[in-house]
Amino acid sequence: MLEIGKTHTLKVTKHVDFGVYLEGDDLEEILLPERYLPEDENAWDIGQFLSVFIYLDSEDRPIATTEIPLAEVGDCACLTVVGKSEFGAFLDWGLMKDLLVPFKEQRVPMEVGRAYVVYLYLDVTGRIAASSRLGRYLNEHNEGVFQAGQEVDLLIASRSDLGYKAVINGNHIGLIHNNEIVRPIAIGDKFKGYIGEAREDGRLNITLQKPSLEMRGELADIIIAYLKDNGGQSRLTDKSPPEDIYATFHVSKSNYKKALGKLYKARKVILEDGLIMLSERKNPKQA
Repeated sequence: MLEIGKTHTLKVTKHVDFGVYLEGDDLEEILLPERYLPEDENAWDIGQFLSVFIYLDSEDRPIATTEIPLAEVGDCACLTVVGKSEFGAFLDWGLMKDLLVPFKEQRVPMEVGRAYVVYLYLDVTGRIAASSRLGRYLNEHNEGVFQAGQEVDLLIASRSDLGYKAVINGNHIGLIHNNEIVRPIAIGDKFKGYIGEAREDGRLNITLQKPSLEMRGELADIIIAYLKDNGGQSRLTDKSPPEDIYATFHVSKSNYKKALGKLYKARKVILEDGLIMLSERKNPKQA
């Protein structure tokens, strides 16, 4: 079955003055307009196959293009607003016809020139549209799909007081807490991350470093060595800014706090007057 908003490989069945028709399965024959035909005429001989993207024209008829969109229906992508009208905002998505984001599908009012992460869907008329209200289309709960420590693909979607929301593997939403951020992040960034420890509410936390008991143990040893090299004390506590912790230990604040907790429970360090000190140290002095 051919789907609107997807790329398909279709057979050329007929030539006409204004393009070629492609075998369209349940959608019958589909027009590929002349302006989208490959320069190599042999490529669109009858019986040849062409890779095309299917959408609806202004009269709601399926039509094909050899242009490659930046995203397809069911995808999330960071796209730039190029215009606005009484119907909503229009995004550049790589095709001649811009992509509409209706007003009701805008999480915040969109501005021309700014980029937003959106989800592509088919509206009730079968037309392709986009939404920045990702929670309507993506799952915010784990429901057994992911395991803690699992590597995933991330697309940074939005900023909040708690951190950054990110699209996970194209179909879920999770949160990177502020204390997990170890480098500059911007909306639209793509990179690898890891599923954090399970939350009681089933929502997904994301970490930029792989959480593991082994790493926590190694980090604890590194902290002890650092304290010994610095007079037995340090101002890098669990209240320190994430960037200060990362500059010294190259780990997130979250992982640093867990390693400190391990050392504190083992009574290897004490916390006093905004300092971390080795427990064995008798007369602490400010570093």
